[in-house]
Amino acid sequence: MKVTLPSVTLLAFSAIVLSNFNSRPANPTTDFNYPDGYAIGDVAQSFRLKNYDGRTVGLEDYPSAKGFIIVFTSNHCPYAEAYEDRLIALHRKFADRGFPLIAINPNAPEINPLDNMEAIKKRARLKKFPFPYLSDSLQQVFPMYGADRTPHVFVLDSLRHVRYMGTIDDNAEASHKVTKRYVEEAIHALLEGDEPTPSTTKTVGCKIRMMERRSSAPKSIEKTEG
Repeated sequence: MKVTLPSVTLLAFSAIVLSNFNSRPANPTTDFNYPDGYAIGDVAQSFRLKNYDGRTVGLEDYPSAKGFIIVFTSNHCPYAEAYEDRLIALHRKFADRGFPLIAINPNAPEINPLDNMEAIKKRARLKKFPFPYLSDSLQQVFPMYGADRTPHVFVLDSLRHVRYMGTIDDNAEASHKVTKRYVEEAIHALLEGDEPTPSTTKTVGCKIRMMERRSSAPKSIEKTEG
C-alpha cells in the first residue's frame, strides 16, 4: 500500500508523542543527583523572560516572597498537561503564604512550534493560569537550573537557595492516587524552618531538547538523565 507524505508526517509525529509518553522512568527515588545545573544549596540567578501577556517577569518582581516554585513545563507533553490543575492548586495554596509559582516553557519553537509564544498564550488563557507562564525560547534559563524534563520543579527559599528539585508528587497519571506531595512537603518544611526531606526526587515527564544555535540549520540536542 502506498503511504502518502501527510501520513508519514502524522506517523512520525505520533511516534514522537508516544516516545515521550513511554519514556517515564520508574517511580521517583529520593536523593537523585542531576549531572548539570544547580545543586541543593546553590543560589539561583535572576532572569527576565517574556510572559504570555507581553510583560517580562523575573524573581526580583516579588520582593516580599519567602520563596518560589519554579516549574519548567510545556504545552504538548502529556505529563505536563496532567499536572496543570495541580500547578494551579499549588499556586493558589501557597502564593498568599509567600511562595508564588512561576511556570517556564523551556522548549525552542524551532524544534516544536507547539511551544511558540502564540501556543503559550493560548494554553495559559485556556487554563486560566493564575501565575506567569514564561517563554525560555532562547533556552538560557533551563540549562542553569539543570531541568531535564517537563514538568521539573525547583523550590527556592527567600534568598533564592535551591532547597528542593524534582517531581511534584508520586503519581503523574492520577492525582487522586497521590500519596507523597513532594513540593507541598518541601514548602511546609521551609515555612517551619526545617530542611525539606527529600530534597531531590527523580523527574517524571517528557525530555527537554536543546537547540544547537551555532549551526545554520536547526539542530536539537536531547538532554538525557544522568
